[in-house]
This record gives sequence, structure tokens and C-alpha cells, in this order.
Amino acid sequence: MATQHSHDPLYVAARPELTGGRRIGVLLSHGFTGSPVSIRPWGEALGARGYGVAVPRLPGHGTTWQDLNTRRFEDWYGEVARAFDQLCLDHDAVVVGGLSMGGSLALKLAEDHPDRVAGLVLVNPALATKRLDVKLLPVLKHLVGSFPGITDDIKKPGVEEGGYARTPLKAIHSFMQAWPTLIADLPRVTSPVLYFRSSEDHVVDDTTMPILLGGISSDDVTRVALHESFHVATLDHDAPTIFEQTADFVARVTR
Repeated sequence: MATQHSHDPLYVAARPELTGGRRIGVLLSHGFTGSPVSIRPWGEALGARGYGVAVPRLPGHGTTWQDLNTRRFEDWYGEVARAFDQLCLDHDAVVVGGLSMGGSLALKLAEDHPDRVAGLVLVNPALATKRLDVKLLPVLKHLVGSFPGITDDIKKPGVEEGGYARTPLKAIHSFMQAWPTLIADLPRVTSPVLYFRSSEDHVVDDTTMPILLGGISSDDVTRVALHESFHVATLDHDAPTIFEQTADFVARVTR
């Protein structure tokens, strides 16, 4: 259950004595309608390894869905870009990653800064969908404020991510409008990639993975199937696998 302060951002200072004397930073972004709750354990696990961790709270998240409906993709990317710039100033190397829309934001950082992103970690990112009703969003968003929420797609019983019960339409349309540019810029991604994909995901369907893997220029790509988790895999049965393999990946690509 989410606690009163669990929506707060997470920042962990680097401990270079645990990482071979170098200061290694990791930026992690949560997904749409979620908050740092969904990836806090991921960040804490990396922080325990000595990595400097930043988990910002995206604008309009952790407040109300009505607030989120006033925010746009540029606002969310601006927040992760600021956190990334600060990590780059304070650390010798930086890896970026995220869950769902957070993975898409991390992907854009890798597209925009291939020289500064040491590695890219993606958990069920979104760049496309089979859903036909999204074609109506340009009209629906002016008629209806929200749809039922997409939160808590978690296989593990009794676990909640503390997301919104409603999906704000103007905000989600803004995210989807960013997809064509994100896809067009995929060849700019040259960083090593660690890609986690849930076998059963009720939020992001199977259209994104072939587009993304077929578009990036990276020659160092590791795919990991998560067979015991739904969309919010960072809080699900496969979370320990994500944490362990991310830590090993960060160590390898920043060596």
C-alpha cells in the first residue's frame, strides 16, 4: 500500500568506494499515471550497490489525474532531462532507464545524447499500440476528461503501485503524439541496451518491441523475458531479476 510520502522522488548519493573508485549514476523514470512508488525498490537496490540514483517525479504525477491532464510530454521529458544533466555533472558515467512511458523517456535521452548515455535499461516501454480507440483521442479528449485507469497491472497479489484510477485523455494523447518522432530517431541510439519484456502485459502490447529493436543502431542488446510478471514488473515476481541484471549491466557498461 502506498504511504503518505511514497510519491516523493528518490535520490541516493554515489558511493565510489563500492564502484571501483568511480562515481556512477543511474537515472530511472516511472511511467504514465504512476509515480516513484513503482520503481523505488529498483532505485534502492542500485543505490545499495553504490550507484548514485535519481528517480524524479514527473510533473502531474503523484497529485491528481486532473493535474496530469494539464501536463504534456515536453514537461515530463524536461524533468528527466534536468535530472540527467545533474547526474552527468556529478558522476563519471550515467546509465538511464525506465518503466513503460519512463522507458520511452529514457529512450529519448539515449537518442538525444548518445555520447553521454553509457547504457539504456528498458522495462516494458511503449512506442505503439494495437488499440483502435486511440484514433479517436483527438476528438474524445475534448469531450471526455478521462477513461478508466491502467494502474496496478501486477501479477503478485496484494501489491499496488499507487497510480491514478483514471487515465487523463489529453495527457495520454500528448504521449502518443511523441511516438512518431521517437521511432524516427531510433537509429540515433548507439548505447548498450538491456530490454526487459513481460510475457503477459495488459497495458503495453507486443507492437513496440520489434519496432524498437529493429530501429536502434546499438550492437550490444540484451533481451530478458519476464515470465512471472505483468506490466509493472518492477514491483512483481520478476523484480529481483530486474534489479540484479540491471546492476550487472551498469557495472559492465561503465567499467
